[in-house]
Amino acid sequence: MKFGGTSLEGATAFQNAARIVAERIERRPVVVVSAMARFTDALITSVSEAANAGATVGLATLDKHFDRHLRVIDALLSKEGDRLRQRVEHCRSEIAGVLMTAATEKNADRRRRKALEDAVASNGERLSAALLAAVLVENNYPARDVDARSCVITDDEFGCAVPLMAETFVRTQTQLQPLVEASCVSVLGGFIGSTMTGETTTLGRGGSDYTAAIIGAALDSEEIQIWTDVPGVLTADPRIAPKARTVPRLSFAEASELAYFGARVLHPKTLHPAVERDIPVRICNSRAPEGRNTVVVAASEKSPQTVKAIAHKTGVTTVQITSARMLGAYGFLRAIFEIFDKYRTAVDVVTTSEVSVSLSLDDTTALPQIVAELEKLGAVSIEEERAILCIVGEGLRSTPGIAARIFSTISDINVSLISQGASRINLTFAVEEKRAREAVMRLHKEFFEKSAEEHTAIDDWGVSVSA
Repeated sequence: MKFGGTSLEGATAFQNAARIVAERIERRPVVVVSAMARFTDALITSVSEAANAGATVGLATLDKHFDRHLRVIDALLSKEGDRLRQRVEHCRSEIAGVLMTAATEKNADRRRRKALEDAVASNGERLSAALLAAVLVENNYPARDVDARSCVITDDEFGCAVPLMAETFVRTQTQLQPLVEASCVSVLGGFIGSTMTGETTTLGRGGSDYTAAIIGAALDSEEIQIWTDVPGVLTADPRIAPKARTVPRLSFAEASELAYFGARVLHPKTLHPAVERDIPVRICNSRAPEGRNTVVVAASEKSPQTVKAIAHKTGVTTVQITSARMLGAYGFLRAIFEIFDKYRTAVDVVTTSEVSVSLSLDDTTALPQIVAELEKLGAVSIEEERAILCIVGEGLRSTPGIAARIFSTISDINVSLISQGASRINLTFAVEEKRAREAVMRLHKEFFEKSAEEHTAIDDWGVSVSA
């Protein structure tokens, strides 16, 4: 059971999370938690503040967040209160030491700065784990907070570490299996790990979901539950499509596409360990535990309207490389992608023609250097402020007329980078970022709201129609 930052943002939220865990105590849960909402950002920023203005200034920026934890302790803990106050003070001292180092190493290289940020940022999840375990113990449920760094072993790519699965599985089973067998609830911080030599690492933003999936897979759990503040995976972003509704069931493939292309309920990496062990992932609403949710399973049926959900991602840049040398040549694509590999820059969508390659990027940090090398291969053009839309559903590629319906719905919006053949379950394309919201609204109405309106109209005539 993984609880996100918005499910642990204050005393009421912690109490609610503890109640949800307690109600499932017979299923011997293992719990993974995020830091309190907004705390991780503040922790990482404090390192920059310390480097720029001194450790004291950096630490002062965290005072209000430590106070939030103390308010939870005051509200919920009596027997465990003194111990948890000492834990908060210990975290403060540990962070102060790292910030002192950051202040004295203000010209540290990127790798060293990331290592310091990881050391500081890990305290958010560790405090949440200690707090939630204490709330459970306070209410007479057996629980123990476990340092995730003793379970999740990673490489040394600070800021976005990769778990070493074999070692992680062995350590997780050794640490947690005895607690599971003793019916004691283990509570771990997500997002964090350590290298083989014991240095603190983090798995990248949103990594708590990934931690939950790894722990669930290592323990061969019956289910991995992601507890968040929305009722499962929705048909679109509800901030754009207010009539968005819960998708009750998705395949791993569908959910992976949605996660990668902007559906924020799941972290893109989350599903990999679950897929390998065929463990269902259920996305639940911590504010309505018995309400609607989405279960992600190995395979899912085709929906009546084929399209199950629409995801979108803004802040995208597209790059086009054009060269007559590409015509009939081999090795051209390899040469392009070796450049992106050299600068450790991931590519999302790729389309090709006889003489050009177009692709999309999120991370443009190294784009000037990349373009300089690409220009040795051909003419390069850049388009910024683009958005990627991803239409997902089993059977999308094999259903006649779906693509025509999609593009006729947004016929006056310029579309580029169309990709469909790469997957049987999605159709992906790019639009101008300023038109993305409008495109999502129109497509959601076409595939979800219009059908609902038509269904209601038919029902009013008394005709029985299957949903």
